[in-house]
Amino acid sequence: MRIGVDYYPEHWDKELWAQDAQLMAQTGVSLVRLAEFAWCRLEPSDNRFDFTWLDEAIDCFASNGIDIVLGTPTNCPPRWLLEKHPQIIPVGRDGRPQATGIRGHRCLNNPLLRKYSERIVKKLAGHYKDNKNVIAWQIDNELEAHLCFCETCNNRHREWLRSKYGTIENLNEAYGTVVWSNEYSSFDRIEPPYGDYNKAWQNPAYMLDFTRRAAEDVTEFARFQADIIRSVIPDAQITTNTWFCEDTPDFYRLFDELDFVSYDNYPTTSLPQNPDDIYTHAVHLDFMRGIKKKNYWIMEQLSGSMGCWMPMQKTTRPGMLMGYSLQAFAHGANTVVHFRWRTATKGAEMHWHGLIDHSNVPGRRFFEFAELCKKAKSLEKFSGTELNSDVAILYSVDSRNAFALQPQTDGFDYMEQIKLMHQAFAGYGVNIDIIDEHSDFSTYKIICAPALYVTNSDTAARLHAFAGQGGTVILTARSGVKDMNNNCIMAQLPTVYSDLTGCHVAEYDPIGWDTVNVRFNHGETLIGRQWCDILEADDAEVIARYASDFYSGAPAITRREIKKTENHSLSYVYYIGTVGERKLYEKCARMALEDAGISFIPDLPRGVELTTRTGNGLSAHFVFNNTAEEKCFLLFGENVRLKPFEFKVMQINPSFV
Repeated sequence: MRIGVDYYPEHWDKELWAQDAQLMAQTGVSLVRLAEFAWCRLEPSDNRFDFTWLDEAIDCFASNGIDIVLGTPTNCPPRWLLEKHPQIIPVGRDGRPQATGIRGHRCLNNPLLRKYSERIVKKLAGHYKDNKNVIAWQIDNELEAHLCFCETCNNRHREWLRSKYGTIENLNEAYGTVVWSNEYSSFDRIEPPYGDYNKAWQNPAYMLDFTRRAAEDVTEFARFQADIIRSVIPDAQITTNTWFCEDTPDFYRLFDELDFVSYDNYPTTSLPQNPDDIYTHAVHLDFMRGIKKKNYWIMEQLSGSMGCWMPMQKTTRPGMLMGYSLQAFAHGANTVVHFRWRTATKGAEMHWHGLIDHSNVPGRRFFEFAELCKKAKSLEKFSGTELNSDVAILYSVDSRNAFALQPQTDGFDYMEQIKLMHQAFAGYGVNIDIIDEHSDFSTYKIICAPALYVTNSDTAARLHAFAGQGGTVILTARSGVKDMNNNCIMAQLPTVYSDLTGCHVAEYDPIGWDTVNVRFNHGETLIGRQWCDILEADDAEVIARYASDFYSGAPAITRREIKKTENHSLSYVYYIGTVGERKLYEKCARMALEDAGISFIPDLPRGVELTTRTGNGLSAHFVFNNTAEEKCFLLFGENVRLKPFEFKVMQINPSFV
């Protein structure tokens, strides 16, 4: 496990560089990320380049045995470029150029932005192609699904639609534009969704295509830069740093042609009072690993109180800084880079705290970071190990975007259901991958597919095949609702999945913040909320029924048994018709694990996370107490005591190291 830091030499006097590099080396830092926002210093004026300062910084770190990740600086075009070519500035929903002076002030599709980006990226790659200390490249910074309303983007969208639908008649039919008398006469008449409006008022098919095209734009922009770098450095290791944002890109497509995934990891420093709230970033970490089904990097890791566009948050509690970093390692990160070495004294992010505060005097967090570096070195023997998972959670990009366009009911949140399902299985100490609809299903025993709202026929067919070959499938309410055009399917829900689940929806009740009782066959009553599919069982077993409201007694959760064939074992398909509390998912997860014959830990304390990494002849459990309370429990015959946010390694033999 490698530990690094993000560093901005252009922000600091040169006298500090050598001091910082020496202290980093003494502390155990092995790499730094540089230059992702430094275009104005790398190209101070048009076609005049100055890499001297960056050469000096890289030499300073290299002489202390520290490797470099170089960022391409395209997130922030310099002022001279914006003044010379203001059409590079993105246009907002109001049809006006967006304000400059903040990062990300560029239209990814603008041909002039592409021209200048190609030049600076090619110059950087050419200058450092033989520098052995530059071990990886980061493209841009925190790329989002590109939402720009300039004429370049508008024309690009029209051409995208023309390529997809061929004729305007096909588009009108797919979109159902006859509704509200909105039929288009030609592709040239299609405008973007201008205005400060509620997105749900717009045509949902039109809006989903808009998000799809935006996601393709950002993927293509990353590929454009990767191709430039590889044309100069064929064996370059290339990534981009990503995060969950309002306009989250399609992570799976974004990283298709990049070498590894990088994530910016900022877990909460304020633990919720409600014990049912899910705050762990384990779900994000398993998501990142599932993108390419291999280990990944953390390119920005929490180092202290966060504050910028929002008020400052609580600082990290003792143990958090180390614990959250090691949590990432436990879930497949091989490298963790902390943001940032020193807290900025200038600019908008001066209250987004780094390892060393404005005082420039190392304090509690820094010394905890130093201990982390020592711990990471002791874990180096596990660097070649990976997580192998029997359980996968299926994430649908289209469904997430479609839900964002048309909210279902108060409190109904697609990602919350992903988290609830993940937390349920993680509570039993099993490894979990979060995969997309194009992933290979064959390596798993259980696939959870919550709220497959937009129906991909290929996904449906592969889930049918997976269940037919002995796999266990879990589906939930709001599955099979829409076709790929984001139009409702005229059939009883869950439509294409009805024969798989062995049940159908007679009626549904969007209850929002109200609750219903859900009683399991053995008598335990748990809580359902947000949504209630009132089910009728066809050839499925009813395992829980509603116990309140006018549909009391109607099936709420079913399980269909698929008979064992000559070549495949018995399999089950669950349908959960409501959005439940955590205990409801935990109960269903345990049943599914038992059905699938997967070993699990039945009494892992809540808040304790366990993953297993194997490879290179090693196998070990990684145990993390993600709570503010000490936990004492029995695990694999050992008495385990974990302080708040403490992390321990238990080799399979087992013995603690």
